[in-house]
Order: sequence, then structure tokens, then C-alpha cells
Amino acid sequence: MKVIEKEITIEEGDSFKMVLSKYGALGFDKQENLSDLIGDTKGELDLEKGFITFGDIRMPVQILGFYSDELNQWSWAWDNEDIFGKNLIQASIKIKAVGDEFGITEFAAPIIQLNYDACHSIAMTATAFLNYDAYYAVSEDGLDIFVAVESDDIKEDNSLLRFRNTFYKFQKNFRIYPKIAFEAYTKLKGYGFKPHDDFAVAKIGESRIIVGFTERGNITRILMYDEEE
Repeated sequence: MKVIEKEITIEEGDSFKMVLSKYGALGFDKQENLSDLIGDTKGELDLEKGFITFGDIRMPVQILGFYSDELNQWSWAWDNEDIFGKNLIQASIKIKAVGDEFGITEFAAPIIQLNYDACHSIAMTATAFLNYDAYYAVSEDGLDIFVAVESDDIKEDNSLLRFRNTFYKFQKNFRIYPKIAFEAYTKLKGYGFKPHDDFAVAKIGESRIIVGFTERGNITRILMYDEEE
């Protein structure tokens, strides 16, 4: 009997940690692609026109939200239409709908007390779930405004090394469920996935990434076999 592959979706009962585990690695991957393009160039945000520019590169944006360092709080753009206008908050409105449907406070509450690093987790997850190309944080008048961007200039790096390095850094730097994160990242990238009792395999062309897990789902090893070399 053929086993039907389970798609990666947000499900009833998912916590934000679970949603981050499912979509965060892909979001982190997208940030690496953006970094490859812009390097150290700082973005300049034009809220009136709805664009961000990096030198000669211009990208349309959607405002996700903003962070106040003074108040240590995140505010969603969907609760600030008077500031950003209706057209620039559509992405955040979609995220609110997800938060309302599945009871995810981090998406549904207009204001959340957290630190700056946690804002990146929120923006990264929202970017991947909504299928934007990346996000970027711009400092404006004491606030850090997080925007989702789309651009054909952002190219995907689908190499085996990028996949391995991205997953390694993601699971090391974020509080997530590693076993779930590996499966989700593999499937969302469109690669083959094969689970076993204490390890799982991502099939990327003729190459393989093998990740070993403890009974609790923590990582014991990450191995890479590149058949194209």
C-alpha cells in the first residue's frame, strides 16, 4: 500500500514554536538568498511608494510589523492601517487570519512583548508561509520596520551545501523541534524525504543529506553525500 506524503501545513493545536519549526528553515534559506544579493548594502524604505531600494535594486514591500526597542514590543501592521495604509498591510492581514483560525497568539495579538531577536522569528515564519522571497528590517525614527519583499533579482541557491548549512544554522540558533524542522524544510524545498526510526534522509537529486536523531527528536549528526562531485 502506497503511503501518502503528509503536506506541510499549519494544523489545529500548533504552537508558534511548531509553526516556526515547520516554516522557519525555509524562511532562513530565503534570508540567505537575499544576503547573497545585497551583501552589506542598507535598504532605504519608501512607505509612500511601497518600495525598498538597495542601491540600484528596487523591490515592492508589504509591511509585516514593527519593533520598539524602548517598549520591547512587536506591533503588527494589520493593527496600524492608519500609519501604513490598507495596501501595504495585506500580508499581515493574512497572517492575522491564520492566527485567529488556529489560535496562534503571536499572529493574532496586535501587540506582543518580546525582544528584537524574536521579531526575526516572526518575520521569517510569516515570509515563508506567505511565500514571499525574503524579509528585511529597516530602522526608522526609533522603530525597526519589518517588510516582506518580492523580487526576481533574488536567486535561489539550491545546492546541497546551502541546504545542509542552512538547516545546521537554523536548528542551532532557534528553539524549534529539529526532527519536524528537517522534514518540513525538505518537503517545502520540493526534495524527497524518507524517515527512519532514528534518522531521516533528504534526497536532493542524486545526493543525500542524512540527519540522525535521539528518541526525543534532537540531532545527533548531519551527514552529506554529494554524488555530483
